[in-house]
Amino acid sequence: MRRREFLTLAAGAATAWPLAARAQQPAMPVIGFLNNQSPDTNADRLRAFRQGLKDTGYVEGDNVAIEYRWADNQADRIAGLAAELVRRQVALIATTIGAPPALAAKAATTTIPIVFAVSEDPVRLGLVANLARPGGNLTGINYFNSELVAKRLELLREMVPAATRVAVLVNPTGPNAETTLRDAASAARAMGVQVQIFRAGTSREIDTAFVTMTHERPDALYVSNEAFFNSRRVQLVHRATLHKLPTTYSQRQYPEIGGLMSYGTNVTDAFRQVGVYAGRILKGAKPAELPVVQATKFELVINAQTARMLDLTVPDKLLVAADEVIE
Repeated sequence: MRRREFLTLAAGAATAWPLAARAQQPAMPVIGFLNNQSPDTNADRLRAFRQGLKDTGYVEGDNVAIEYRWADNQADRIAGLAAELVRRQVALIATTIGAPPALAAKAATTTIPIVFAVSEDPVRLGLVANLARPGGNLTGINYFNSELVAKRLELLREMVPAATRVAVLVNPTGPNAETTLRDAASAARAMGVQVQIFRAGTSREIDTAFVTMTHERPDALYVSNEAFFNSRRVQLVHRATLHKLPTTYSQRQYPEIGGLMSYGTNVTDAFRQVGVYAGRILKGAKPAELPVVQATKFELVINAQTARMLDLTVPDKLLVAADEVIE
């Protein structure tokens, strides 16, 4: 063989070798991320989700890819978005936040692993067989926001000690309505408070409810934990402020935009835990054998400026207990 031919063959082999090596590398796993809200209201939560992945050795764009699907608060889009992720053949679906995305993903696939974050009882929702051993292809985080009715009413009463009539706003078609009404009635009796029930399942019905409240004149308002209400939080906070109605909510997103107070699970930490479980499943863990995590991190957030606008003095007890006071 001539020297020039040898060099040509050697150069060709050197070029082909790294191509062959790259071809043998495993494909980067893809996580489907399904959320019923929008990315602009979930920036901190997304960072927490990515941190959970990082804690288990996965970095977006490095060794894992993420396909995002946002419903932008349009419930009728969720099922279609879940089906898109299944057709995309993602390695795993992470659903946040609440029951609708988790239920849509469950209906779309029985084989792709699903990690959910829900405030309702996942057994009652039919997502898992039991909390310790979920069975099937789902597991996730239960962050309890729907089970804190009595505590929220107690904190609201401490903020407005003269309150004897509290309005309770629920979405009649939401999964939490029946439980909220039952728990609110029980807690109100224990505190000697009268509750007035208002129902709203559309933006117009929210406006109508507040118009009725101006005539009924309750002393305070309790807004139930509900995905629809979360999507209408600007409207709710605006209405409560306009009518000078002290109001308590389930998530810190409300006081961050001017709501009086919130008490509930730290949902940002729940997103981090979803990321951790997603990473563990990518490493080979089976959803059926990963127990549902019961969130234990709760936070009280108070907007002191809103309290002053409502001529309320925040009690020292609440100031000490608050995880954050927004000035």
